[in-house]
Amino acid sequence: MTKRQRANSAPTIHDVAAAAGVSRATAARALGGYGPVSDDARARVMSAADRLGYRPNRLARSMITGTTHTLGVVIADIQLAFFAQAVRGISDAARAQEFEVILANTDEDRAKELAAVDVLIDKRVDGLIVAPADSAQTAHLAEAQRRGIPVVLIDRGAPGLRCDVVAVDNQRAARNAVNHLIRLGHRRIAIVTEASTALSAAEIGRAHLPPAGQMTSVLRQAGWAAALRGAGLPVTDELIRTARYDRDDARAATAAAIAGADRPTAILTTDETMTLGALEAILEAGLDIPGDISLVGFDDSPWTTVVRPPLTVIAQPVYELGAMAARRLLARVAGDDSPPGPVFLDTSFILRGSTGRAPEG
Repeated sequence: MTKRQRANSAPTIHDVAAAAGVSRATAARALGGYGPVSDDARARVMSAADRLGYRPNRLARSMITGTTHTLGVVIADIQLAFFAQAVRGISDAARAQEFEVILANTDEDRAKELAAVDVLIDKRVDGLIVAPADSAQTAHLAEAQRRGIPVVLIDRGAPGLRCDVVAVDNQRAARNAVNHLIRLGHRRIAIVTEASTALSAAEIGRAHLPPAGQMTSVLRQAGWAAALRGAGLPVTDELIRTARYDRDDARAATAAAIAGADRPTAILTTDETMTLGALEAILEAGLDIPGDISLVGFDDSPWTTVVRPPLTVIAQPVYELGAMAARRLLARVAGDDSPPGPVFLDTSFILRGSTGRAPEG
């Protein structure tokens, strides 16, 4: 190595030890916060490290301490307000315990999720928080657990994976919202939901869906169907409108639902993307909300109070969902070996201007 190369290279622990007048082992103990080091030696090492601009090798330190103080977070779509708020809750709770977060985005694509989990395992994260793209295919998460990396699921569960799940009771929340519409006199209540997880009317009548063991949209569809059946109303495939996880496709699915003379008088949407598409289709059709059609959506995104009328929504404690997921994961990292299970937080039904009495006839 030339003099110039040495001058431009990052300072090493050898440089810090030489500058502090101590052995490399003493410098390593002082910088790593482990083992016996005198107060005088520690002060000289820290002063030398600061003067030289030394940055510790986190990977090397992790070999000694057994932890990198990092958490991997794999979520579906950071552009959505739901996941942005959840990640903020995760990050704040992690930093409160001196952990950092490495974030990956999947766009609800399982292949991207697999790649992200592989990278995070290679980065030696201490644990994973995941919103799985497919609750039925989680072998990669089971493999992470086999390697000793604890996993916590957020927003949705997976029946084949034994781990903590932090979510809301989606079936109950959807059922309560539809019951509100039924009390307003609505008898044809459609649902606009994500296509890859949607069930037919016959399937949803037979399905056994534990509240923490399925994808979120499936559970919300189950709650919608339970409310209709509880009121003696039919659950038909015509009322189940499915779309790709895409706003334009949700708009097209809603447009098809409201095009006929026997259109629904109310719609429940299962997430923010579906809500935006449904709202756009209703406005493009020239229908009055709620005079011609009522609309209830999941998630109290900031824009829902700006549109006119403001939207009636099922609000989730999104920040706290993220913070709780991080706290559960950090407890597992610290050695908590209590039996895993679901942690349910309460939703709030916020009544605004987008729901009203069913139109006569």
